[in-house]
Amino acid sequence: MTGNNSKEPMSREWNYFPELPLPNTSIFRWPPDPGFLARWIVRNWLTLSERVMMVILAVALWVFAYPSLATAKSFSFSWIAQTWAINMGLTIAVAGGLHWYFYMQRGQARRLKFDRRDQAKNNRLWKFSDQVRDNLFWSLTSGVGQITAFQVVTMWLMANGYAPTLSFAQNPVWFVLALILLPIWSAFHFYWVHRLLHVPFFYRHFHSLHHRNVNIGPWSGLAMHPVEHFIYLTSLMIHWIVPTHPIHLFFHVIYQGPGAAMTHTGYEDLLIRDKRRLKLGTFYHQLHHRFYECNYGNQEMPWDRWFGTFHDGTAEGTDATKERRKRMYQ
Repeated sequence: MTGNNSKEPMSREWNYFPELPLPNTSIFRWPPDPGFLARWIVRNWLTLSERVMMVILAVALWVFAYPSLATAKSFSFSWIAQTWAINMGLTIAVAGGLHWYFYMQRGQARRLKFDRRDQAKNNRLWKFSDQVRDNLFWSLTSGVGQITAFQVVTMWLMANGYAPTLSFAQNPVWFVLALILLPIWSAFHFYWVHRLLHVPFFYRHFHSLHHRNVNIGPWSGLAMHPVEHFIYLTSLMIHWIVPTHPIHLFFHVIYQGPGAAMTHTGYEDLLIRDKRRLKLGTFYHQLHHRFYECNYGNQEMPWDRWFGTFHDGTAEGTDATKERRKRMYQ
């Protein structure tokens, strides 16, 4: 817990924030904490968490919706268009559904909402002078388009034996372990490409588009410049090297694509009958959108703490971040 002097400025700045300073929730901690790791596995993989729901959806899409690998052996308009249409529908359903519930229906009012403000309108900073329409444009054009392109190429590589594959029957232990490791790989990849995107040249020309979303909403998650989309989605290239199944690929696509809407709702959790039922955004990443040069990764990876870019949510953390930002731009 921080003292009152630290919490009062934060109360003026935010509509809601969790207990501060933010705790160390990284699974990579020293000395190792087996009890914490066990609780992390139970919370993320042995309950109906957002990750488990994504895996269930990936299995359903593999069985009922996406083209088979046999179909993907040669490029054709029909199966590529089918893949694009599914990805478009998923993105609209997830991001659009969350936006409808939180921002149109006000289903949770401002409970657990970090920022006091609504999404921006009548502001020429945004395409169409509207934050949501701007975010929609980038998400549904370059966002869905490039996710589909990476997915199509990976399916073609798998189908033709250029990318290694496996089945549950061949190696059930690795099949399950790969599902657990993919979000960890994604977090590792995200930290380092995110640091790259904050190099002044890349930030000014590409990443600044995403950072116009200081007050984020569900459509902000995938609203990026096309160059940033490409860099961000190279995470999917892990399937070109490491043996995986199409279910792993589809889970990864959901995690990187529609999943970004869940982490950018601007709310910490989904409340159902006043109980927290689904984890959504984190104050950790909300701080990055507000103060830019901090919290480049996520809480499961230790990089921000190790490399001195961690903002713990306190007023002192804000002062330290602003000072670091000043030194960077000098």
